[in-house]
Amino acid sequence: MSKKNIAVLVSGGGTNLQSLIDSEKSGMFRDSKITLVISSKPGVYALERAKNNNIPALTLSRKDYGSIESYSKALAETLKQADIDLVVLAGFLTIIDSQVYEAFPNAIINIHPALIPSFCGKGYYGLHVHEAALKKGVKVSGATVHFVTPECDAGPIILQKAVEVKQDDTPETLQRRIMEQAEWKILPKAVQLFCRDQLSVKDNIVYIKEN
Repeated sequence: MSKKNIAVLVSGGGTNLQSLIDSEKSGMFRDSKITLVISSKPGVYALERAKNNNIPALTLSRKDYGSIESYSKALAETLKQADIDLVVLAGFLTIIDSQVYEAFPNAIINIHPALIPSFCGKGYYGLHVHEAALKKGVKVSGATVHFVTPECDAGPIILQKAVEVKQDDTPETLQRRIMEQAEWKILPKAVQLFCRDQLSVKDNIVYIKEN
């Protein structure tokens, strides 16, 4: 297993970033490290989390760029210059184009707060996902970690974990339970598998090699 440099892309509070920081500190990633945090918005708490843990962080603000293309070009160049091996989208709510995906094929992963292919795609993010799940009356929801491709939420699935939906749930209580019981567990696990070279993709399906 070679040492990997990990970049975490954020747009908000950074709870998934924190789960990755805690996992790294526990030795879960062995020699691989989070070497860069990039926020698409200034002043978010995720940047404080990076600072508190001595992780280099910067803001690449979407509004400073005239188009998705120019923003994506800057992001891809920043990641390449930082010698990044794995890009983790952890609540990164900014649209990026194929320039980034092509620079990091099967090396960008995203966490989505539902069991893909349910409640995913354009417009399904944050509380909107949980609102839709409750409106449909599903009894089980959960989270999915997947490789990112140009089509929204359609990349190869790495890991999924189901979470019970309770009858008195609100979007907020369901969001919290899915974070605690699924997201904060399977995102670090997926990063660990990547860092240990245990993931391969064939015909849009992820295969996990036994250690």
